[in-house]
Amino acid sequence: MPEVETVRRKLAPALEGRRFEHVAITDPRLTRPHDPFEVARELEGERVTKVDRRGKYLIVRFESGRALLIHLRMTGSLRHAEGGDPGTEKLPDDPHRRAVVNLDDGSDVAYRDVRRFGTWLLLEPSDVDTYIDERVGPEPLEDAYKAKDLAEKLAHRRAPIKAAILDQRTVAGVGNIYADEALWRAKVHPLTPANELTPDEVKAVHKGIRASLQAGVRRQGSTLRDYQLPDGSSGTAQDRFKVYGRTGLPCLRDGTPIDKIRVAGRGTWYCPTCQVYRGAAYAASSSARRPSRSRRQSSV
Repeated sequence: MPEVETVRRKLAPALEGRRFEHVAITDPRLTRPHDPFEVARELEGERVTKVDRRGKYLIVRFESGRALLIHLRMTGSLRHAEGGDPGTEKLPDDPHRRAVVNLDDGSDVAYRDVRRFGTWLLLEPSDVDTYIDERVGPEPLEDAYKAKDLAEKLAHRRAPIKAAILDQRTVAGVGNIYADEALWRAKVHPLTPANELTPDEVKAVHKGIRASLQAGVRRQGSTLRDYQLPDGSSGTAQDRFKVYGRTGLPCLRDGTPIDKIRVAGRGTWYCPTCQVYRGAAYAASSSARRPSRSRRQSSV
């Protein structure tokens, strides 16, 4: 979510009030199952009223009431180029460019995606809120989002807490990086069954989610490979990770080497000492998912 929120903040001044003069979508995977030429034609002439976000969805809202939902997924990014002299190239050649929007002020917005997992979906006015609400839970950075809201979502979830908070219907916008960062802050093991968390642990996870996302937004997201801001610059959150990607490095709280396991099919980093595991599910997991014997002993 910090990456999408950063893109929203950077793009909003460039898009709001502008009309889509011409749209070219060159990758049919971007809009499937809908025809990319038809989607491009429908977008032309639309005027932007607001650039919004829900969870990981970037939402471009139009005067007509329709909305374009953009999901960047793993490697999608948007670039904005100011208007230049007629006939000049505003955007450099890019083999991974999938779409270009020419705006009525002469500037361009290009979408690039190396792995082609991102999506564009144009929704009619009556479908916008329903589509989003069915897929996205509460926004964790809103003032109204409290620990009791998270507790209600976790009460009947037997899945590991990391898997539960990665589910966008539980809480919006928590991806793999920020899930690990949140659980480290909360001192909760990522394999702990969600419905076995104590009330204090739920409060700590709630606080950890908010703190990790706020830190990511302040640093304009994490640039590990493909993510860039619309002006081509990089985020800096990766320079201040507490646990993600730090295999073998000392925990910033107690010095224990950070370990890596897999949870819900995702690489997962945690501290074996300050994120103590408790729960029957872990004992039944494969040895590949357990920390080493010495680290298990050090955490009890």
